[in-house]
Parts: sequence; C-alpha cells; structure tokens
Amino acid sequence: MPRVLRIINRFNLGGPTHNAAYLTRYLPGDFETLLVGGEQEASEEGSRHILDSLGVEATILPEMQREVAPWRDRGAYRRIKRLIKDFRPDIVHTHAAKAGAVGRMAASELGVKAIVHTFHGHVFHSYFGAVRTAMYKNIERFLARRSSRIIAISEKQKSELVDEHRITTGDKVSVIPLGFDLSRFQQDQAAKRALFRKVYGLADDEIAVGIVGRLVPVKNHDLFLEAMKRVRERSGHKVRAFVVGDGEERERLEGLTRRLGLSLTAGPYFNGHGFGHGLNGHPMTERADVTYTSWIKEIDIVNAGVDVIALTSHNEGTPVSLIEAQAAGRAVVSTRVGGIENVLVEGGTGLLSPADDMERFSANLARVVEDRALRERLSGGGWAHVRQRYHYTRLVDDTATLYRELLA
Repeated sequence: MPRVLRIINRFNLGGPTHNAAYLTRYLPGDFETLLVGGEQEASEEGSRHILDSLGVEATILPEMQREVAPWRDRGAYRRIKRLIKDFRPDIVHTHAAKAGAVGRMAASELGVKAIVHTFHGHVFHSYFGAVRTAMYKNIERFLARRSSRIIAISEKQKSELVDEHRITTGDKVSVIPLGFDLSRFQQDQAAKRALFRKVYGLADDEIAVGIVGRLVPVKNHDLFLEAMKRVRERSGHKVRAFVVGDGEERERLEGLTRRLGLSLTAGPYFNGHGFGHGLNGHPMTERADVTYTSWIKEIDIVNAGVDVIALTSHNEGTPVSLIEAQAAGRAVVSTRVGGIENVLVEGGTGLLSPADDMERFSANLARVVEDRALRERLSGGGWAHVRQRYHYTRLVDDTATLYRELLA
C-alpha cells in the first residue's frame, strides 16, 4: 500500500486546509496518508472543525509557522525528517510555501521516491519588494528541480509559474483545481438567510455586500471600503457592508472606515457556540454602514444572508470565497488577479476589474447594487458553474491518478 506524507503550512481556514483534508479522507483505500502541519496564527480562525467533520486526524508541528525564522524552521525540518524515517512514505506531498520548502528539502535528502508540491498561491507579486521577491523565486526554482511534479490549481497559475516567473518547465506542472463539498451552500438557504438578516437587523429592502478573508495587505480591503463609500453616496438603495475575517490590518481598517465617514460596529461573537446562539428576536449588534464580524465558521449562512460577495485582492490563487459565493448563487464583484478568471465566468457569474482600479470596481459594484435583474442573472449561473468543476471527488480522482503515474 503506497504511503503519502501530506504536509501543510498551517491548519487555518482556506483552500489548502480543505484540499489536504479531503485528500486525506477520500483518497482510495490503496493509499495510506499521514497529515501534518502547523497551527494557525493568533488572528486566524482554526480549521479543527473541518478535520473533525471529516474524521481526519492530523499531527501538529508547532515549529511549522508562516513567518521565516531560521531556528524554528530548522526544528520543523528535523521533525519532518524524523517523520519520513518513521513513516517511510512513497510520496511526500507539500501544500503552500513554507511546507513546500521544508518538506521538499527533507524528502529530497532522504531519497523519497515521489515529491509533489501544490502552489495554492504564490508570493511573486504584491507581497514583498523586488529583492525579496527575486530571492523567493530562486528558492522555488531550486525546489522545483527537486520535485517530481508541481501542481497548479488553475491554468492561469500554471502560466504564471512557467511563462511569467519561470519557476519550472511546463511538462513538470499538472493542473488540478481545488475541490470541496459545496452541497451545504444549496441547503436550507431561506432559513439561513432569515437567520443572518435577523442577527444583523437587515431589512428586506437592504442590500448586503460581503467580503470574506484575512485582513492583511494583499487582500486590499481599502479598495472595498472606498468603493462602498462611493456606492452608498450615489445609490438609491440602502447598502450595508460585512467584513468577514480578521487579521493584522483590523485596527487600521476600522480607522479608515471612520475617516471615510462610514459608521461601523463589530460582532456579535458567539465564542464557540453556533451562529445566532442567544438570538431572541432582536438584532444582536448595532446597525452600521460596515460591520466587522470577525471569523464566522458557518460561511454558508453568510453567503445565504448577503446579496453580493466582493473580492479586492492584489494577488490570489484560487479564492475559496468566490467558489463558495457561486455555490450559494450570489453575484460576485472582484478584481481580475491570479486564478480568478478561471474561477468566474466574467459577465456570467461576476464582474471583474483590474486590480487597484477604483473607478471600474466601484462602477461594477454600483451596477450590481442598482440593477436587480443583473444581480439575479449573475446569481443564477454560479451553482452550475462550480458544482462539478470544484467538487472534491474530481480533486481526489485527479490526484490519485497523478500519484499512480509517479509511482509506476
């Protein structure tokens, strides 16, 4: 029975955790998998509930953390080498940058037969300055030479890795999109929508615009807030924004919200209880132009409750929030970056604009807010677009086929 050691940066909410968890749970029975990874950062929502719901056990490596720290990274490297010696995998499959660096170096040194790495995104633009970016590109080129196969999660990402950044050659890259169980986004939508709107006191005639993700610079929430100000000033509709997530930019973004003249509130926080716990028929937070909700695990309730999902990033791989929005039948307004063109049907399930183009993004958001028919048309095609393309069974089948090819 082939053994797979699967290594992930950290168990936070996001595409890498879903990807690793579904592969660990659903790979055919002729594969044995050991899943290991670091813990989420303090400002991130953990993903233990994802692993628990799938019955997946994971080994936590406290040394594996996102930030570069040579002494700690050496500790992670030594731990992974011990795991390889004890587990004796036929395949080491790493997910995202830190796990990819530490895991591939250890596997290469110990002569593992097949070494696979999945790029869930990359840091080759919009993260660091020119010198540091060039250094990371050279590191990835070095690691690619020690990899049996590189997995890109979209055709766009493959093009970036091969043609734009020259990390490796095209014959070494396989495209395997992410996969999820999206059925919950279609279930009980009316009840979920009613619950969300009761918690936040949303009237039937109010349009709710959500943005889901870490509050970090690359997500460019400034563009979202500034666009919301313009839309609210010019729209004949009542519009409220919901910022779902948390991170290092929270305090600064709240300050920007106030400077833009937008009222804000935060919460409610359910402290481990289910969404809406304690609801007594009255809104659970003050009404405001912008609500900072922090992380909400029941993201299917969020998608049912809002009318539009926005994304304003400088850089993305395959954004889970947009896949989930389409699965829930929500109109999307986004910047055109990374693999987003492969995730959306432009003009069919969402509207796109260049990164940092305030005029175009604001105009697109205003169009979707003002035009109910457009909003409904964009909403209508989402489920059909994502239900097979991003289903976990396709992810598992594609990955198992690749593994067998590498071990043949």
